[in-house]
Amino acid sequence: MSTYESVFSILGLEAWCESGTKESSGPVSMADLLAQNAGTDVPPPSIWELPFPSMDTLHEACGAFPQSRALTKGIENGFLSIKDGLSFVLDPLTQPLSWFLEAALWLFETTPWWLMIPVLLVVVLLVSRSVKLVVFVAASLLMFAFIDYYSFAAQTLAVIFVCAALCVVLGVPIGIAMSRSDRLQAGVIPILDMLQTLPAFVYLIPLIFLFSVTEPKLYGIAIILYAIVPVVRLTDLGIRLVDRDVIEAADAFGMTDHQKLWKVQVPLALPNIMAGVNQTIMMSLSMVVIASLVSAPGLGVLVLRGIRNLELGVGLVSGLGIVVLAVILDRTTKLALARISAGQDR
Repeated sequence: MSTYESVFSILGLEAWCESGTKESSGPVSMADLLAQNAGTDVPPPSIWELPFPSMDTLHEACGAFPQSRALTKGIENGFLSIKDGLSFVLDPLTQPLSWFLEAALWLFETTPWWLMIPVLLVVVLLVSRSVKLVVFVAASLLMFAFIDYYSFAAQTLAVIFVCAALCVVLGVPIGIAMSRSDRLQAGVIPILDMLQTLPAFVYLIPLIFLFSVTEPKLYGIAIILYAIVPVVRLTDLGIRLVDRDVIEAADAFGMTDHQKLWKVQVPLALPNIMAGVNQTIMMSLSMVVIASLVSAPGLGVLVLRGIRNLELGVGLVSGLGIVVLAVILDRTTKLALARISAGQDR
């Protein structure tokens, strides 16, 4: 006799349970099989062995009670039933992301190294104003080229460039809107919490069903969802931290809400926004390896190859390459942030 069979008897659900017994084909425990062979009932467990009344445990007591696999199967069937409708709506909306990624990859891959490397060095110099960082970037890129990893590094930079830029374009307006509405902030924060705590692999599960693995937007959407959270949070926080006295002074000068936002609040919140951009870039880069599981190009492909084929050298070198890119991007954005902060202190 199952542990909770008496509960269903007390509730008067014996007929309902018996109606599902014949249809049920759930697994039988070894204890039940041994008891059936011996011709005896399984003794009820002691209080120390009392199982939690989970769905599978209650199913053993009542055949009509659903099992846990019915729940997961129901979620799967529900998603599959709306998959075509979602794809019909999301495909045209997300198609520009595929175009951006394909264009960036084409640009970074077809531009010769003797032109691309100087352009990148000039960009780093203009953003950071640090000769030491420029020398480090030059040495790193030349090392990538020397070991034939330059094309993979360029692909990674192209993907990061597009995804991080879209995170900023989408995330900053959302953060600004949150800072101006407590109700919107209360509604968006749970979504951001979910995106921030959801395991990275879980992002890929629904996307694989919605989009083809050959489409760049598959891994682009995964990277954007994973990396957009910091820039949204820190934009909202930065604007909310603007001194009230400054806002009152802007009101005294007769500024409109639009003028206060773009001439007072956003400039003062720029250090926080740039810190969010920095974290967004770092999180985009951390998603590169996982995104390689769904055809994302770059150094993550080499890391995945090292894992699959047990090629220790390939995995370590490509992993260190990702670390070098992370250091370059982190130092560049932090020096830009330092310049902005120094400019505001003057």
